[in-house]
Amino acid sequence: MSNPIGDPGHGHSPAAWTAVIIMLVAFALGTLFFWFDMPVLVWASAGLLVVGLLVGWGMSKAGYGVGGTKYTPKEH
Repeated sequence: MSNPIGDPGHGHSPAAWTAVIIMLVAFALGTLFFWFDMPVLVWASAGLLVVGLLVGWGMSKAGYGVGGTKYTPKEH
């Protein structure tokens, strides 16, 4: 299968992986805190979810996203 020139790489970058891991942890903790009826910590988890989004965006702007200056794509 060829790799067309406009292919964004499907997010296989340090920025994408970091954002997804932070948001996955936030979602898992939010679910756990919801189950234990701890609303303050559920909202804190929602805040961590937003932090994950901002970290991914910031890393992408710093060059660690797909097509960034500090990103080197891996061959499959």
